Amino acid sequence: MRPRLVAERSRLATLLIVIALVAGCNPRAAQETGAASPVSLFNGTNLEGWVIHGTERWFVENGELVCESGPDSAYGYLKTSKRFTDFDLSLEFLQEADGNSGVFFRSSVEGTRVSGWQAEVAPPGMHTGGIYESYGRGWLIQPDEGADASLRMGEWNTMRIRAVGDNVTTWLNGNQMIQISDEEIGAAEGSIALQIHDGGGIRVRWRNLQLTEL
Repeated sequence: MRPRLVAERSRLATLLIVIALVAGCNPRAAQETGAASPVSLFNGTNLEGWVIHGTERWFVENGELVCESGPDSAYGYLKTSKRFTDFDLSLEFLQEADGNSGVFFRSSVEGTRVSGWQAEVAPPGMHTGGIYESYGRGWLIQPDEGADASLRMGEWNTMRIRAVGDNVTTWLNGNQMIQISDEEIGAAEGSIALQIHDGGGIRVRWRNLQLTEL
């Protein structure tokens, strides 16, 4: 290879390395390339950034977010103050009693009436990871029978919800539960909200709520 061509290629390689280093150290450059870092929705100390709806109990214990049925045994919600559209959310939950709960997204709450879509959290065989539209069309999609075999009552489980435009995918403990494309979901924006189902006797712990905006 000619010496001049070798020198030109060497200079080009050096320039590419410099550009990569600058982009990696420059937050603005990282944003322009579409990179995003996850943010924690729960600080482990208090309910800053959240709004309580209803009379059911929401509190922090041992660095974990706890929800449990109150004396009214009614629906209750804990909603983020911030609204989100496209996101990838990962969280852990532990069902101490019953566990009939859920994670709403692109939702709004007035009193204890919620508009939006719920990724179900429930005991085994009760469609955890399915998508339910409250005060609307009801179940949009349920996981295949037995798909929640990895769900561990009384132990920590990981749920992941990814919503991009019309498309929503959920995972439970690393296993894909559903994938759905829906225009009504795609047209909406709103808060993330955790639910306590009515009926009483429910207690669920939450931790590591990490959301990446897409």
